[in-house]
Amino acid sequence: MNTFTRITRRHGLAALALSFALPAALAQNEWPGTRPISWVIPYPAAGSTDVLGRALVQRIATALNATVIVDNKSGATGTIGGAYVAKAAADGHTVLHTTIGAQAIAPHLMAKLPYDPLHDLEPVALVGTIPHVLVVSAAQPFKTVKELLETAKAKPGEIAFASGGNGTILQMQAELLAQRNAVRFIHIPYKGDTPALQDVLGSQVQFMFAPITAALPHIKSGKLRALAATSDTRLKVLPETPTMAEAGQKDFVVEQWQGVYLPARTPASLVQRLNTEINKAIREGAIADLADKLGITLVGGSPKVLADVQASDSATWARVIRTANIKAD
Repeated sequence: MNTFTRITRRHGLAALALSFALPAALAQNEWPGTRPISWVIPYPAAGSTDVLGRALVQRIATALNATVIVDNKSGATGTIGGAYVAKAAADGHTVLHTTIGAQAIAPHLMAKLPYDPLHDLEPVALVGTIPHVLVVSAAQPFKTVKELLETAKAKPGEIAFASGGNGTILQMQAELLAQRNAVRFIHIPYKGDTPALQDVLGSQVQFMFAPITAALPHIKSGKLRALAATSDTRLKVLPETPTMAEAGQKDFVVEQWQGVYLPARTPASLVQRLNTEINKAIREGAIADLADKLGITLVGGSPKVLADVQASDSATWARVIRTANIKAD
């Protein structure tokens, strides 16, 4: 997200513990202390956050001459892992690699969180973003976003969209589209993106916003029609598909994102050092190739880049959730 020297299992999730020897001659110049760094990923192993996170850890562990252990603390939309890191000592030994869901959506869905994602965690770096596409089955009559919205206005409450679950970014995008255009869709939540996409393919549900990697094979095969992409520019893999802005939806750049955080009040020197190493890592060819396979656009930049994205998205989804009266399951 290198050399593997130890593999363990944690919390029954087949999490790999990545260990790296700390040369004694360099120890005094490297990451404070010799205790292992816990790199917390608040999602199950093998997902895109986990896969990219582990790749990053390998490079960062080498750069810091430190032992880094990946710890999958999944559950509660990523907030269990977030709370763990927020309450950890601010000494650089506990890191959070998380997503928009836990940091900008869950706080407005869940009545009581044991931490404040905006204030109890220190932004380090925006790792990358995942664009989505608004897709319909090829059997559906809609050829454009405008046609979909016109039908929704003519038939209020009859057009349904699928998502991978209540409160996911996939639901948020469709709710935002409905609110911006004064239409009413029916939300059909599924237990994951895959079953949601299957029912869109089968026309049981009219549309969904889907991650590009999941939708692309079906778009290429002609089974799905991509109406628009949520990125700010057209996707290289779908050059003929307009952006949402080109489809008439101004300021509709909505993407999943991954970011790295430390506990609040971590010394600025440690925040900057980790930021520097993450930026170096994501410029490596192997990381770029992996990100392409995962459908992730690598970003990087200063800690402020992540802080600004989180603050903006948090404000947007707070309004959407409040207006649609969305509740956590």
